[in-house]
Amino acid sequence: MVKITYIERAGAHHIVEVAPGLSVMRGAKDNGVAGIAADCGGACQCGTCHVYVDPAWENRTGTRSSLEEAILEFADDVRPNSRLACQMTVTEDLDGLIVRVVE
Repeated sequence: MVKITYIERAGAHHIVEVAPGLSVMRGAKDNGVAGIAADCGGACQCGTCHVYVDPAWENRTGTRSSLEEAILEFADDVRPNSRLACQMTVTEDLDGLIVRVVE
């Protein structure tokens, strides 16, 4: 299991264990993290799992696909470290990952 810290918009921290192979979004949904609506169920269609990746982790989470970029064009407050949690697959290399939920 990989430990991921989710920080809700209001500041609550959730350190949860997520199985490798699942998405960062699924880890949030399975553990009751508020602010990750995931309306499309992880199909990269809605942008309701927008998170900010802690800058120290940006190079480990991979790059945005063209589809992810297109969805983020419609999101609010997109930053260089913006990602869709449904598009990040949990691996052992992400143990300790910190993401801030945008809502």
